[in-house]
Amino acid sequence: MPVLFDFLKHYIDYIILGLLAVMSFIMVWFVIERFIFLNKVKVSSYHNIHELDIDLNRHLTIISTIGVNAPYIGLLGTVIGILLTFYDLGNSSGDIDAAAIMLHLSLALKATAVGILVAIPSMVFYSALGRKVEVNRLKWKALNSQKNVGE
Repeated sequence: MPVLFDFLKHYIDYIILGLLAVMSFIMVWFVIERFIFLNKVKVSSYHNIHELDIDLNRHLTIISTIGVNAPYIGLLGTVIGILLTFYDLGNSSGDIDAAAIMLHLSLALKATAVGILVAIPSMVFYSALGRKVEVNRLKWKALNSQKNVGE
């Protein structure tokens, strides 16, 4: 067990913050792709609303999943950081340094903060993209209702 704690002590920040960085990169990538697509899509070229919905909603689940789960990844880092702090405290043989404990706890909380920093923009972008999807869906319905009236 001490080997695991030593490994986590040295690499937990890299693991958690690296995972959140990868999630953030994926989220930004798909947000840019969706904004470009939703601004260029020609709803009049779709003959079926279901095909349009499939194209409009592509990758939105990934963006929302990242937004919902990023705080949990950060919280996992915080919990492991606190666990490591208590482990070190238990192995300190009675020498308790309050400053060191506070330092370790504050460093543990950074994982939650970073998780929230990934989640907030992700959910904002998800909501904005959801609105663009709805606008394009309504454009398609308006175009098709005009075609049906003209026939």
